[in-house]
Formats: sequence, C-alpha cells, structure tokens
Amino acid sequence: MYRAVIFDVDGTLVDSNDAHAHAWVQALAERGRRVEFSRVRPLIGMGSDKLLPQAAGLAADSPEGRAIAARRREIFLRDWIPRLQPTRGARELLEWLRDDRLMLYVASSANADELQPLLRVAGADKLIESTTSSDDAPRSKPDPDIVKAAIDRTGRPADDVIMIGDTPYDVEAALGAGIAIIALRSGGWSDSDLDGAAAVYDDPEDLVNHYDLSPFRRPAPARSA
Repeated sequence: MYRAVIFDVDGTLVDSNDAHAHAWVQALAERGRRVEFSRVRPLIGMGSDKLLPQAAGLAADSPEGRAIAARRREIFLRDWIPRLQPTRGARELLEWLRDDRLMLYVASSANADELQPLLRVAGADKLIESTTSSDDAPRSKPDPDIVKAAIDRTGRPADDVIMIGDTPYDVEAALGAGIAIIALRSGGWSDSDLDGAAAVYDDPEDLVNHYDLSPFRRPAPARSA
C-alpha cells in the first residue's frame, strides 16, 4: 500500500500550462525571438534547461538564456499567477489523500519562487510536507532527478511512493525514478501520450470519484523507463 504521494503542480493541481507557454512566448519575443505558442506549449512540463534549447536553440546557461528565463518568471508571477485557477477537484483530492493517511510531496520543474504561489492557488500550501523544484536537482523533467530528490525526502522506499502528474515528462521521470505514476488529462495530453502510467483520469475530481478502483486501492508495481 502506498504511504506517500508526489505531486506535479502545473497542469495537475493548477490549470497553468497555457499560462507558462504564453509567458515564454512573450519573454522570447522581447528578446527578438519569435517563437509560436504551438511550439512552446508541448514543452511545458520541462524546465528551462530543456525548453530553451528545444524551443529557441538557446543554451539555458548562456547569458541570453538566463535573461529570457528570468524575464519569463517575472511575466508569469506578475501577469499570470493572479489569473490562475486550480484544476477541478484539486483541493478535494489533496484532502482525500490526507484523510487516507498518505503523506503529500511535490516534485515540480518550476522554480522555487513560483511554487508557493502555485500551491496557494491549489489550496495545497498547508497540506504539502515538502517541495522539490528545479532548484533542487541538476536536471529537470523528463530526467528523474527531481523525482528522486522528492522520494528521498519522503524517507520511504520507492515501492511505498506513487506520483500524480499530467505530462509525458512526468511519466518518464517517475518511471526513471522507479515509481508508479497516475496521469491526469487536465494538462492537455492524450492517453497515448501518457503511456506507461498505472492509470489515467480526467482530473483530480475524476480520480476522487474513482478512488476505490484506483491504484491507491489496487497498487501497481513500479515500472522502469
């Protein structure tokens, strides 16, 4: 039986994936780099170390890459955070899991200074034991570093831990870290994109509604990537 749950945040607990993409597009445009929303949106869920090279051919640790990432963060915090909403049933799922005696953790490709505002949007800031962000690991998702760091913080063996996320990058990171994952469609990905997940639900509310048939009641073995 699982004892700890590691949550992704963007697209999982907060409906923010489009907002992140818009912030990247604006930050890139301000530096004279026109990149379409449709190119950036499928990359949301990665950190800037992965997104900038793929979206704009820029090294994230270059002076321009760092400047764009910093500007994107400013735009997101100033213009988008106040407009965001939790995904359907996010708070209910968190409370449900706590009532079921599961410990709740976060593993996100977001920066640490973005995480607390996002958790407040989700109503999760008082329910999470510990957070792990891109600041806590050398590589962002889909590499497993952030998830492995979160597993370490649980103090539990991998078999006791399951993840909940919304992107293929979450699935790859979880499997790479040796834990099972439940995927949600709330991030905008199809079931085929989320292949490898132990189960797929529309959103947190859908998982709550099917909780007794979920991996929390019928644990799935962890799979390797």
